[in-house]
Amino acid sequence: MTVVKFQGSPITLEGKTVSVGDKLPSFKVATNDLGEFTEKDSKGVRVFLTVPSIDTPVCNMEVKKFNEQIDALEGVTCYTVSMDLPFAQSRWCALEGVEKVKTLSDYKDRSFGAATGTYAKELGLLTRASFVVDSNDNVTFVEYLEEMTNEPSYEKILEAAKAAK
Repeated sequence: MTVVKFQGSPITLEGKTVSVGDKLPSFKVATNDLGEFTEKDSKGVRVFLTVPSIDTPVCNMEVKKFNEQIDALEGVTCYTVSMDLPFAQSRWCALEGVEKVKTLSDYKDRSFGAATGTYAKELGLLTRASFVVDSNDNVTFVEYLEEMTNEPSYEKILEAAKAAK
C-alpha cells in the first residue's frame, strides 16, 4: 500500500495503484474543450503526471518545467491530469504559455484517479505522481510522492522516458 501525506498528514488513496510492468490502465478524462480522452487516444512514449491543482505553486512549477524539457525528448508526449475544470486548465495554460504539455481533467468521472490509485479521498484531488508508458502500453516508471507538496524526480522521469523509446 502506498502511503502519501499532505502537509505531513496521511491521506487515503483510492483506486488501484500502478506498478512498473503493468499495462496502462483504461481511463476516461476530459480535454480542455470538454471532449473525451481515453488511454486509446495516446500513443508512443508517454509521461503522465498527476497533480493536485495546476494553479498552485509546486504544480505550476512542475508543469512549466516539463513544458520546457519535453521537447528534448523527441517522440515523447507529456500529459498532466488534475481535478481542475477544463476551462481553468485552458486558461492557466494560456496565461503560463504551456503548449507542449497536454492538460486533462479527471473532474467528471475520477476515472484516471481510480485507474492509477491517485485519488486523494480527503482532499477530492489527485495526489502528485508520475508514470512513464512505452509505445507498447507498458508502464516503465512509477513515482508516487510520499509528500504531495514535494516536487517529483524530474531527472528520473525524463531518463525513464528517454529509455522507454
